[in-house]
Amino acid sequence: MARQRSIFSLLLVLMATFLISCGSPGVAVAPPTYTTAQIEKIQLYVPQIEAVRDRSEELKTLIQKSDWINVSNFIHGPITSARLNLTYVTPNLLPQDQATARQIARDLFNHLVKVDRAANASNAQLASINSQAAFADIDKFLQLLPKAEES
Repeated sequence: MARQRSIFSLLLVLMATFLISCGSPGVAVAPPTYTTAQIEKIQLYVPQIEAVRDRSEELKTLIQKSDWINVSNFIHGPITSARLNLTYVTPNLLPQDQATARQIARDLFNHLVKVDRAANASNAQLASINSQAAFADIDKFLQLLPKAEES
């Protein structure tokens, strides 16, 4: 009987030790924030993206005038450059924002392809709709970005 009591006591001690080691209080994790380096990298590309977004009226005018060569040049020039800048910015965003940013960049690309196809087919209505959607994608992307003051 004494032997069973000592084995039972040993099992209780082992079980208590195991439970205590597994039941430690959770460590509070701070919400993710941007580092200064990330903000600097992001802010490096923001003016270029905003400059293209601010030229939306120029593309709208080219589409209305049915100037398809310049529409194509605009799509393959400044807007494609802005799309490339989106891909440079995306890895510097917070992890929870990166998937959304990648989807927005894909949507922008798809809208640009549709504008280009519409320009090749001389379809002003389709080109106009998709160019507006492309600039809306750029606006959505800019809303994901941190402000320069955040840290």
